Amino acid sequence: MTLDFEPVNDLTGPGEAKSNLDVLARLFPDAVVDGTVDVDVLRDLLGDDTPPSSAEAFGLRWPGMAEARRLSTLPATGTLLPKPDESVDWDTTRNLVIEGDNLEVLRLLRRGYTNKVDVIYIDPPYNTGNDFVYDDKRTTSRAEHETAAGQRDDRGVLQIGEGSDRAQDRRAGASRHAAWLSMIYPRLLVAHHLLRETGVIVVAIDDTEHARLKLLMDRVFGAENFIANIIWQGGRKNDSRYISVGHDYMLIYAKNEGILRQAETRWREKKPGVDEILARASQIWLSHEDTAAANEAYKKFLKGMAKKGATAGVLRFANLDESTGRPYNADRDLSAPNLRASGNYDIYHPVTKKAVTRPQGGSGWRMTEESARQMMEEGLIVFGEDETKVPRGKIFLDEMSDQVAESVFSQERTSAGKALVKLLDEDIFPFPKDTNIVARWLNIVTGSNPDALVLDFFAGSGTTGHAVMNLNAADDGNRRYILAQLDEPVSTDSSRTIADITRDRLRRAGKQIASNQTPDAADIDTGFRSYRLASSNVRAWDGTPDQLDLLGAVDNLVVGRTTDDLLVETILRLGVDLTTPLETREIAGSTLYNLAGTLFAYFGTDITVERASEVAKGLVAWRDEDPGDADTTVVVRDTGFIDSAAKLNFAAALAQAGFTTLRSI
Repeated sequence: MTLDFEPVNDLTGPGEAKSNLDVLARLFPDAVVDGTVDVDVLRDLLGDDTPPSSAEAFGLRWPGMAEARRLSTLPATGTLLPKPDESVDWDTTRNLVIEGDNLEVLRLLRRGYTNKVDVIYIDPPYNTGNDFVYDDKRTTSRAEHETAAGQRDDRGVLQIGEGSDRAQDRRAGASRHAAWLSMIYPRLLVAHHLLRETGVIVVAIDDTEHARLKLLMDRVFGAENFIANIIWQGGRKNDSRYISVGHDYMLIYAKNEGILRQAETRWREKKPGVDEILARASQIWLSHEDTAAANEAYKKFLKGMAKKGATAGVLRFANLDESTGRPYNADRDLSAPNLRASGNYDIYHPVTKKAVTRPQGGSGWRMTEESARQMMEEGLIVFGEDETKVPRGKIFLDEMSDQVAESVFSQERTSAGKALVKLLDEDIFPFPKDTNIVARWLNIVTGSNPDALVLDFFAGSGTTGHAVMNLNAADDGNRRYILAQLDEPVSTDSSRTIADITRDRLRRAGKQIASNQTPDAADIDTGFRSYRLASSNVRAWDGTPDQLDLLGAVDNLVVGRTTDDLLVETILRLGVDLTTPLETREIAGSTLYNLAGTLFAYFGTDITVERASEVAKGLVAWRDEDPGDADTTVVVRDTGFIDSAAKLNFAAALAQAGFTTLRSI
């Protein structure tokens, strides 16, 4: 190694333009010359199936698409400022709430969370005309859109059909749709990097942009990875002019459906009411000595469950087993699918002692004669009143408690709004998503993974975080969430932002969930770390008069920023999880940070040769207390040393102690 400290800001991460170029150079070195791509050579290397750049292609296109795609490849330039005072359980929680524009937030997260997110759930703006605020400073005006689309020149509008009474509407609509696509496209591209290969994304949308979003998702995630188009019927609109359109959609895509298929992944969910029915059935069985009385009480209970919304698929388990009390139905077909010798025997009725009627068609029984005898001994075959009825096999509810989710479901939306008003003690956030609905689909698409990492970069009121905590409370899971929300005003006459509502809701929901836990329940994470998007802590050179003062410009830290702020930026640049365990010690007048033994950071200033030696000794001693196999990175402040001799001595001491990766910021 050299004794140089490589600047953290010079590093690149996955999905950024420089990294993409490096990947191409490794795969096709002939096509990358002096840091630029020779497209013709690349086309030759890819073979005859590669169409020329002028070829027409199938897929969604719009003015501004190329610029939107470019935005996804830009490296992040900002940072996140930690806000412990806004947080809950800062030192122990693994949940994150980030305030700021989500495109820059996603770019900041890309280095540390690429291929780590299990499921993304987003409910982006529907582009209905009053909910579009993510312009990235790139959104086109109508005139700019018409020019890019070839519908306008210097003299005015060129679009055919100017005389039409809807021409203005068409032009306005085209501009609006293009702006929305340019907003969502780069965010989806970065999100694709963050998902695991087994990950899934769920995007809520309505009719306004559904068709365009489906085509865009096909482009970003691949049409072959499309899973389902879920329809949520949320209520009626009786004042509608034509049709009561009360539904939303949820588009579901896998990162790599082929991997899910190879793993024989099957998404299932508990049938509604199963747990309550099984628990009550057990109570009834234990409290009744007579089987008939127990069955009578159980059937009465089931009638009440029907009124509570239990489905027919559960209610048909309407009998209690005579030996165990387990709910069952006699729906198992015992006939063989085709004629075979092993099923050619008689079964005798236990009362009449006569051979029962064989299954229709005379194909015989699906089980062997020995198996049939054992099933009768265990009471697993249900006979009719006499031998004329074909017997059936028992199916137990606890063995059939799961089901495949349907692509269409109904759930009134008004209940979600009422629940949020009750939680916040005010009606300030319109049309929140239903916590139970979000929790249900998160659980389904993650296969009930109790350790899933969930990302929502259109957090809104924080429904997704609330849903994650509810799931953990239900099964003692360790799921964690990352939420991002723009600091958008709640209303024109309010000083509060939606991000404020997000944090407030999560605080209240966490307290509510914790208070409902039983004393013997496992601890669940109801906290979160709050961060706010900001410009880099490191002052960029811009040639202003104050930077021309060389003596005053030695400190490269933005005024008001702390070493804690600088640590977070370092973590983001190096691609370290923001919730990595952190310890600190005070050495030579400043804080030495230790992130799980894999990263040490020291941002002290005025470091002399003597102080550098003291810091190096303290750092080595701390590392040696619990030495690990992983490479350890050391990061220092670029302007922290009083002279080059102090910096070189520090680097030499670290090199002699076995540190191989030195960075500066």
